Amino acid sequence: MTLEFVLTSLVIAASPGTGAIYTVAAGLSGGPRASLVAALGCTFGIVPHMLAAISGLAALMYTSALAFHMLKYVGVAYLLYMAWTMFKNRGILNLNDESSGKSVREVIVSAILINLLNPKLSIFFFAFLPQFVRPDDVAPMRSMLVLSLVFMAMTFVTFAAYGAFAATVRQHVISSVSVQGWMRRGFAASFAGLAAQLAFTQR
Repeated sequence: MTLEFVLTSLVIAASPGTGAIYTVAAGLSGGPRASLVAALGCTFGIVPHMLAAISGLAALMYTSALAFHMLKYVGVAYLLYMAWTMFKNRGILNLNDESSGKSVREVIVSAILINLLNPKLSIFFFAFLPQFVRPDDVAPMRSMLVLSLVFMAMTFVTFAAYGAFAATVRQHVISSVSVQGWMRRGFAASFAGLAAQLAFTQR
């Protein structure tokens, strides 16, 4: 493992995406516990993509237009659903003060689905991980697994930090109806924008 891998992984994990936005929304709507659960769920959601990259299944998705587009459009539909529920202030990501008791299972399942239903992640890891494995490595699969675990740990820590920050400002958000409205519309637009971006993604 090189410093280049660590720095690149940190930049990728810290970049705003579906997982980071969901974790921040969970922190604002449910507090510290919900944000930590969301960070954990988003991290678990990338496990299948990493396993696909390591096992070579990602290569199959890269060559199969049907598999890629099926997963892509399911992911688009789910992101649009998240945008709609956020806009309507329904579901698990609502900004009411009474929402802190939301189910852990609901939060973690939604977090996992957000990353699981994104075929870009499989293709990304298929192209990303092998770059940091030496050509003369006698156990390349093991090296890719170690790199994957490091990336997962960095993702969890980064998302947890995002969520913790969101949880600290939660009271300022839920105490103002106007701020709630702006935040709700902002998150809804973010999820809708990510859905549009995914919809136009090619292999």
